[in-house]
Amino acid sequence: MKVAYFDCFSGISGDMTIAALLDAGLNFDALTKALGKLKLRGYELKKTKAMRGGISGTRFECVVTGSAGHSHRSIKEIFLIIDNSSLGAKVKDSAKAIFTNIGSSEAGIHGVSKSSDLRLHELGDIDSIIDIVGAAIALDELGIEAVYSSKISLGRTFVNSKHGVLPIPAPATLELLKGVPLNISEIEAELVTPTGAGILKTLSKGFGSIPQMKISSIGYGAGTRVLETRPNMLRVLIGETQPSFIEDRIFVIETNIDDMSPQSFEYLFEKLFKEGALDVYTTTIQMKKTRPAFKLTVLAEPRLIGRISSAIFSESTAIGLRYYEADRLKLERASTSVKTKYGNITVKLSSGPEGILTASPEYDECVKLARKKKVPLKSVYDEAKRAVKI
Repeated sequence: MKVAYFDCFSGISGDMTIAALLDAGLNFDALTKALGKLKLRGYELKKTKAMRGGISGTRFECVVTGSAGHSHRSIKEIFLIIDNSSLGAKVKDSAKAIFTNIGSSEAGIHGVSKSSDLRLHELGDIDSIIDIVGAAIALDELGIEAVYSSKISLGRTFVNSKHGVLPIPAPATLELLKGVPLNISEIEAELVTPTGAGILKTLSKGFGSIPQMKISSIGYGAGTRVLETRPNMLRVLIGETQPSFIEDRIFVIETNIDDMSPQSFEYLFEKLFKEGALDVYTTTIQMKKTRPAFKLTVLAEPRLIGRISSAIFSESTAIGLRYYEADRLKLERASTSVKTKYGNITVKLSSGPEGILTASPEYDECVKLARKKKVPLKSVYDEAKRAVKI
């Protein structure tokens, strides 16, 4: 499968995305021709070489040549432009999905009930439409089947916008990046724009380490500013991945508890799972002065660390927590119903690149049938597993 991995060490914007893909081999004439299908007027596209921090890359610019470029279009109007073009269905769907996510985040911030009615300011201008639709075109032209991204670096400052003075990271950018691993640096610049955040939030299948891939091309897309502490570049790696297990990133939260009744752990477990914990378990440990204790371990998605921590503090005697990120490999999970001589049974399936690896019949259903048919539970369980072709 052909994939693109965006290394966002200096953030990401729409023009940097296209520039990086041009630097990685995207044909500029093909991009220009495809964007012409939008039937927009009053702009000129430029591709130039640029140096940032001693690294040579590509700079992409959409230069607005008339006042028509500055228009507070609504999401509906932008969709009409896209739908009336002769672009392919995949490109249209990708571009509209990006605008939908950006519109939803903006609507929530500005108190608009329907994002489709929201009139976008800077994001409704020609250059923003070119950047978003152009990114969708670029990925399609290069045959990219999946997009992945690193953790995203953001800066801190204030900018003037048509909504007034806004803090950076911009509210819309942070809203879009909920659940995404971030690093907010002290660089006084807008490293991530709402357009760049919208592209990654919509198209990226995961945020973290580079997937196992054979790299075929690398591109560097230059940003407008020259930063003192790092190259203002977006790096994209394009290549082929081999069939592999699913990768994601979770938080591991731990605490040692030596002064709590073991009976109370049942309620704590129930509370943690209700808050969205992926798994919860205890390990018997020995603390100083040989005191017996439990180490509580909780696995959770990054976005839930606050809720999980609050539940631990409120429902246990813990006075401190440890937490760290962990990369995870997992199998694809699904379920199916199989027909056996005892009756229908749901079986949970776990599969990897080479097919189904494990089959686990639903325990409660097997118990119910074993009692009904007056047969050993093991017989029902084994019959369900035999009905699954592994």
